[in-house]
Amino acid sequence: MNKTKIDWCDSTWNPVTGCLHGCEYCYARGIAERFGGMKYGTSKHRMGINHILTAPMCHETKSGNAVAAAYPFGFEPTLYKYRLSDYIGKKGRNIFVCSMADLFGKWVPESWIEEVFAACKRAPQHNYIFLTKNPGRYIELEKDRRLPWADNFWFGSTVTKLEDRYTWFTEKKFHWFLSVEPIMEDLGPMDEDAPKPEWVIVGAETGNRKDKVIPEKSWIESLLEECRKYDIPMFMKSSLADTWGEPLIQEFPEKLKGTTAG
Repeated sequence: MNKTKIDWCDSTWNPVTGCLHGCEYCYARGIAERFGGMKYGTSKHRMGINHILTAPMCHETKSGNAVAAAYPFGFEPTLYKYRLSDYIGKKGRNIFVCSMADLFGKWVPESWIEEVFAACKRAPQHNYIFLTKNPGRYIELEKDRRLPWADNFWFGSTVTKLEDRYTWFTEKKFHWFLSVEPIMEDLGPMDEDAPKPEWVIVGAETGNRKDKVIPEKSWIESLLEECRKYDIPMFMKSSLADTWGEPLIQEFPEKLKGTTAG
């Protein structure tokens, strides 16, 4: 578990890494490929193979020291069983789970998801924040009553364009939110008749991609208007500073306030 520069959480925790969505704006893929894969001596880089590690894989530095390989299989889906107890004994934090993966991607075995949930339940002092581009997996899990109803679990879905699917849970069994990052267009009004998220995070695309989308201030204003209309706290990521200006609006739901990272 690591402290992080992500400004809406205290820590990130990656018991699973890797993703097969192939988003052109993905920051995580670049990190994994920079610090993993062939560099650490894997014999063949095969996309789409699920890996399970019970202990760290290491590589040897130029000075002869053995160092744990951060992403030994690059951005291929990998479960790190030895990380499942990383947070036990830590003070309460808001933890972004699997910042370097989509834990609910259709390729992820259900056993992996269940192991992560079980590990979270063993340290109930933390708030666990999940995020996916495949919110349908939440709904599938809930049909079999395998989505935790605990008050410290927060389930988010990524929305970047109007065509993206929102996660509309119809009953107040869980906390859920939207991450509008990167915002690619004006999302327009929310459906008045649908349940509303408890939180909205919004951010701009980062990096230097050739076709990088620079958000318009009117898109942010439109989203803020909807949040104010339905009394939804909004958190603007620091990536919006050039578009929005200072100060940024950085609001949290009441249940995510007051953690003590340590």
